[in-house]
Amino acid sequence: MFVLVNLKAYDCDAVSVAETAADVASDTGARIAVAPQPAELTAVAETGVETWAQHVDPIPHGSHTGSVHAASVAAAGATGTLLNHSERRLKLADIDAGLGAAEAAGLDTVVCANNPDQVGSAAALGPDAVAVEPPELIGGDVSVASADPDIVTNAVVAAADANPAVDVFCGAGIATGADVAAAAELGADGVLLASGVALAADPDAVLRDLVSSL
Repeated sequence: MFVLVNLKAYDCDAVSVAETAADVASDTGARIAVAPQPAELTAVAETGVETWAQHVDPIPHGSHTGSVHAASVAAAGATGTLLNHSERRLKLADIDAGLGAAEAAGLDTVVCANNPDQVGSAAALGPDAVAVEPPELIGGDVSVASADPDIVTNAVVAAADANPAVDVFCGAGIATGADVAAAAELGADGVLLASGVALAADPDAVLRDLVSSL
């Protein structure tokens, strides 16, 4: 199971969270990655934790003020990127173009989707993984694996039908080791979470609990 922690734009110490994640990963052998704001990519990568971008744009070098260039993200130390998070929605053609830009930069990819139908469409584009995240559960206290297990199992089936090589992650409301275990039992290959770690009083304890079942 892959644990991907999205720090979004939360008011948290990204380097401290990254150092903690690196320590927990080293101690437990779990695969844990952190996705900080673009300005913090290098500092987070220097902690030794697996580092991901929150987004990249399908643009070449040139006049693209405010865009996130995939090659620049990779040069800053990122090894992967999210695309189409529910807070940064893209059209299907832009997801496809973003995947091309990420691949050219050597970045792994996770495409987020709201439901199993979108998971199937995203998986057909050939990312490394898709993450099913019902928007109404994001940031809440109930995980999708508990609230509606069928969403996860149906997403696994939809991805396999579209492209068996694409992994499926489970997001929205993931906060505990029990949530991770439930996601794994439903067929997920990883979990995507944010506030449960970024806003935790003790990120170390939360991360160790998250990977305790792995």
